[in-house]
Amino acid sequence: MMDKRRLLKVLTIFAVALAVLCALYIMINGLGLSDKYDFGAGAYYYTDIPDYENVIHDDAYKAQLPYWVYVVLFLSWGFLMYRLWVWIDKKR
Repeated sequence: MMDKRRLLKVLTIFAVALAVLCALYIMINGLGLSDKYDFGAGAYYYTDIPDYENVIHDDAYKAQLPYWVYVVLFLSWGFLMYRLWVWIDKKR
């Protein structure tokens, strides 16, 4: 039976390979591209679209909470991930 580190390495390699294959599949099939805009490699970035504000309307998403709540959540998540990183680093 594999130990935990070897299993984690195998799962990591599998996840990376799967992500690369998915990215290649998306690029080969042109998923997410708009046919009427041809920007080459920049076509995947919505900010390159002329008159972007007319393509995606501002009212598509309405925040349910005040802005400061999202900032606190973002910073809290960053702090938790930092603490996890430190904890993992100490275990090595």
